[in-house]
Amino acid sequence: MPDRSIPLSLKAARGAWLSAQKLDQDAPFGEGPEAARRAVEHLGYVQIDTINVIERSHHHILHTRIPSYRRSDLDTAQADDKSVFEYWTHALAYVPTADYRFFAPAMDRFREAPAGMFAAIPGDNYAALLRRIAKEGPLSIRDVDDDALVEKTHPWGSRKPSRATLRFGFFAGDLVVSRRTGMLKTYDLTKRHFGWRRRPAPASEKQCASYLLARALRAQGVVSLDSVCFGDLRAKRLVAEAIATEVKRKRLTPVSIEGLEKTQHWAAPSVLESARRPAAPRDRIRILSPFDPLVIQRRRLKALFGYEHRFEAYVPVAKREFGYFALPLLAGDEFVAAIDLKMDRRAGRLLIQKWTWLAEADAGLREAIDEALARFERFQKHAAASGAAPSSDHQPASSG
Repeated sequence: MPDRSIPLSLKAARGAWLSAQKLDQDAPFGEGPEAARRAVEHLGYVQIDTINVIERSHHHILHTRIPSYRRSDLDTAQADDKSVFEYWTHALAYVPTADYRFFAPAMDRFREAPAGMFAAIPGDNYAALLRRIAKEGPLSIRDVDDDALVEKTHPWGSRKPSRATLRFGFFAGDLVVSRRTGMLKTYDLTKRHFGWRRRPAPASEKQCASYLLARALRAQGVVSLDSVCFGDLRAKRLVAEAIATEVKRKRLTPVSIEGLEKTQHWAAPSVLESARRPAAPRDRIRILSPFDPLVIQRRRLKALFGYEHRFEAYVPVAKREFGYFALPLLAGDEFVAAIDLKMDRRAGRLLIQKWTWLAEADAGLREAIDEALARFERFQKHAAASGAAPSSDHQPASSG
C-alpha cells in the first residue's frame, strides 16, 4: 500500500459511491427524454434484462433516478433522438451514442473472429439480409420467414436461423437496434440509423482504457482496478497504466478505505473533499433493481455496504433466501431489506412475495418504506397501462 494513500472511512466511501450514482438526490437528471439521455451518459450504461414480473430493469434503473420517468422517454432517446444505443458492456445495455467509438473495437474483433454459432453463418445469407434491410428498411425477426426451422439451443433462443444472422450484424456493428418494443428488437443499418456517412473511427486500446477509467470515476466516485474493469478484465494492464499517469499528474489520489486496505483504491481530489459530508437520511428510500449499477458489482457491494445480494430467479425454490426477483431496499446509506415484488397488472396492485429484513426498522423507517412502495406501485401501474403483459393474483403488498 503506498505511504501517500489518503485514509477514508467505509461510510465516506459509501457516500462517495451513492453521490456518484446520483442516488443522494431526488431528480438529478431532470425530466423527459433528455433526462434519460443524461442518466445513461452519466452512468455509462443501463443494463437490459428480460424479466418482467415488475417493470423491466432498464426502465426501473432510470425511474430510480428520474421520478417522472416514462417508458417512452427511453424509446425516444433510442429511436428518435438516437442519443443512446444498445451494445454489450458486462451484459446487454443501453450506452451513450457519444461513446460509440469505444465499442467499435469490440465490433471489429467480433467480425474478424466470430465464435460459436456465429462462426457457422453463411456469408451469402448475411449479405442477403443486409441487402434486404438496405432496400426494405428496418426489420425485426417477425418480418423474416425462414425456409427451414431449427431446434432451439437455448431457452431464450429462436427456431429461426435468421435470428443468429441479425445478432451477428448487431455484434459486428453493421446493424443497430433502431427500436425496442418490450423485448422485440427492430434492426437497421447502423450508418443509416445514425445518419453517418461513415461510422466513428474505433478508439485505440489506450483510449478505451482511459474511457473505462473516466466512466468509473464518474459513476463510482472511489474506484479500484477491478471496479474499473468490471466486464472487461482484458483491459486491466492498460487501465493500471492510465491510473498511474493520472496519479502522477495529481488528478487522482491513492485511497485506503477502512477495512479494505488490501485493495488499492483511487479518487479525484474533489471527490475526497466532499466524501466526508453527512450521510443521506435514513428516510431517503431507494428500491433498487438487482441490475442497478450500484448492485451489479456484487463483490464491491459487499465490501462497501456489507450486503451480499442474491439473484435467485434461477435458483431452485427450496434454496431461495430472498425470493425469485428480490429488490434491495436502500435507506440512506444502509441496505435494510430485500423485497421480492410482483405486479398484478390486472388488478393494478404491487404484490409482495417475500419480505426479508436486513436491519432494525422503527416506525419512521416503515412509514418511509410504505411511501416509497406507493410511488413504485404508481410507476408500475403506468407501465401496465403502456401494454405490459398481465400477471396472476397474489397477496397485496405491505411492509408489515
